[in-house]
Amino acid sequence: MVNTYVAVDIGASSGRLMLSQPENGRFTLEEVHRFKNGFSEYEGADRWNTGFLLENMLIGLEKVKRAGINECFLGIDTWGVDYCLLDKDQQAVNPPISYRDCRTEKAIEEFEKHFSLAELYRKTGIQLQSFNTIFQLFKEDSLDVADKLLLMPDYLGYLLTGKMALEKTNASTMQLLNLATRKLDEDLLTVLGIQKELFPKLTEPGTILGALKKADFPAYDLPDVTVITIASHDTASAVAATPGQGENWAYISSGTWSLMGVELEEGISTPEAFDANFTNEWGVQGTIRFLKNIMGMWLIQEVARMQDYCYSYPELAELASQEPAFQSLIDVNDPRFLNPKNMIEAVQEFCRETEQPIPETAGELARCIYDSLALCYAIELQKLKKITGKDIRVLHIVGGGSNNTFLNQLTANTCGIEVLAGPDEATAIGNLLVQMVATQGFGTLAEGRESIKQSFELKQYMPHFSKEIPAALLKYQTLTNKLVTQ
Repeated sequence: MVNTYVAVDIGASSGRLMLSQPENGRFTLEEVHRFKNGFSEYEGADRWNTGFLLENMLIGLEKVKRAGINECFLGIDTWGVDYCLLDKDQQAVNPPISYRDCRTEKAIEEFEKHFSLAELYRKTGIQLQSFNTIFQLFKEDSLDVADKLLLMPDYLGYLLTGKMALEKTNASTMQLLNLATRKLDEDLLTVLGIQKELFPKLTEPGTILGALKKADFPAYDLPDVTVITIASHDTASAVAATPGQGENWAYISSGTWSLMGVELEEGISTPEAFDANFTNEWGVQGTIRFLKNIMGMWLIQEVARMQDYCYSYPELAELASQEPAFQSLIDVNDPRFLNPKNMIEAVQEFCRETEQPIPETAGELARCIYDSLALCYAIELQKLKKITGKDIRVLHIVGGGSNNTFLNQLTANTCGIEVLAGPDEATAIGNLLVQMVATQGFGTLAEGRESIKQSFELKQYMPHFSKEIPAALLKYQTLTNKLVTQ
């Protein structure tokens, strides 16, 4: 009998259930259910609607049952850092707060008064971002009534099964795990005034969590489901599905965020890595995702939203391609772009402050964003090579952003490197892959990646040199350094 696997893949703006019934070592992939996601203001904070997410997981599973599938495996992945606190009755204290909420704006500066940031990095290897779980907890006002903390995918798994876990790939994003000991760091817990008992047991990706409690959801006609704790951080799943070969490749997991990095056996938490703000997140089968978080498609998503979606993303890319290159640039990682009320005004204000032409049209705004992203990728790739000592020759772009042919070619040009784009559903595929490895569908991650390479088309982009690129790279570096020192 062919096993059925379902990936619940939830991002910050949408979610979907993807189904696979692999045969003869090849992946199949079918979308069963898709839904929108987003945070909204509730009780003074930007919060996630976990009830809505649970409802859509159940609706998706009903569709699986209606397709004639009576039993399946299931894994859940989401974004990192966000959590739900449970009280002593194991009920949610409040709806989880989004990492884009403003409560942590000054958290790093305040935390530094209690603990050295350099030592924090040395211990954890995790880059400093104000929304990391450690800083959210530093500002959390409900810890006094909290009995357990569950990260978002673990909380959703708990709602389905009643079983708790702290999956390692996602847990590493909290900035509370020690890179050397691979355990919760007692010194950091002390700073926060919390006990390690607040957290469930650390769990390896590929661990059986438990069976779906169908009796808890009598309104739904559901299949028999075995939930597997997969690589529940969406980037960890995407990297697991990246069909790289050998040692000399890097990746960009391109979605709301652009995560650029390499896969390592051991972390790097040197002062040089700290200064460059690279992070050491944990990956599948004991690997480390040494990467840089870059503000990604969120920028263009918000521009599209502010224009009432008059243009599709392919249309924005086409409009951008008709504009002259490198006229206006932004520092894509400037905090102002994290959650502005109006992304267009934020981009324009940045250009105004830096005495550049103000992008006005949809094409000019898109060109500004895509140029800036590609230049940022090029600069961070050089840092990545220097810090790791790797001779990176191929850059894999996976995730939804891999469909952007304009940005892919621009990235190949600015980075001066071969780009292989695809698969676009890498996160869901990685989710499924870990389930299959856990149930003996594949023996190793390498075997799974080979199957992915054979099952999905990769598009190649070779670099085209332009005399404008060196000057644009210098302009971008000057621009970002100037703003950092102001």
